[in-house]
Amino acid sequence: MISGGGLLNEGLIELISFEIGGQEFCIDIRSVREIRGWSSATQMPHTPSYILGVINLRGAVMPIVDLRNRLGLGETEPSSRHVIVVIQHGSQLAGILVDGVQETFQVDASVLQEPPQIETTTPDLFVDAIIPIEDRLLSRLVVSALLPAQRQAA
Repeated sequence: MISGGGLLNEGLIELISFEIGGQEFCIDIRSVREIRGWSSATQMPHTPSYILGVINLRGAVMPIVDLRNRLGLGETEPSSRHVIVVIQHGSQLAGILVDGVQETFQVDASVLQEPPQIETTTPDLFVDAIIPIEDRLLSRLVVSALLPAQRQAA
């Protein structure tokens, strides 16, 4: 059951959904710091193809992840219609580029279903739950898997 805003009751999870290439995904709203329009990123040498570059967010330099590319769904040609969702996991901050933010909503934890065990080309677990809502399925993404790997100190 979906309910709008308000306080979280026990067993309810608050999520934010967004679109990438016509597909809907969601993440836990507690990982989201802000939502902002697309701004050009400064490219960095020798970074993975899913890193569009870095931007300065009020004094903090953070990477911008092309989420479509990160999930293996193709590359995004960023434009003014795209949105950056600023996410945080622990001390790591990053922006994920999405086609558009849909809604925030709550679901009871009991409706989350485990994703099917399908062989993938990466060891990373990107989807930890499938959420059936009316006539659609949303994949809940694992925020820590979306972030770029941090460089290890020498």
